[in-house]
Amino acid sequence: MDGTALVKTAALASVPAERLPDLLARVQADLGPRIDEYRRRYERIAAEPDRETFLVEPDHWEGIADRLALSDRERDAVARAHEAAVERAGDDDRRAEFETALEIRSGVVIGTPGAPDGTPGNPDRRDEE
Repeated sequence: MDGTALVKTAALASVPAERLPDLLARVQADLGPRIDEYRRRYERIAAEPDRETFLVEPDHWEGIADRLALSDRERDAVARAHEAAVERAGDDDRRAEFETALEIRSGVVIGTPGAPDGTPGNPDRRDEE
């Protein structure tokens, strides 16, 4: 996840920005082993060397929060960070499409082995664009 998305997410979800990386790493540790399930069950809208992006049902994050014992604020912060990453996924031609999809669905970004630290995306990648 890029820095801009993390700062925006922290502000909107009332979670300190310094807590977000740990929260996202905790969620990634849970989602990473489930990636094959996501590939079978959900629409994958983007696949990059270091992450795959999926559209899921709107209440999807509630189940993850229950499983990981996240507070409402933590759940909202993680969901917002993933949605911000979904909006930035793909090229400029598809960003509007992804933003529209997020009006009725939620987004999940799962880091793949190509990610340097196993978390969704490479934080330095977006800085190059």
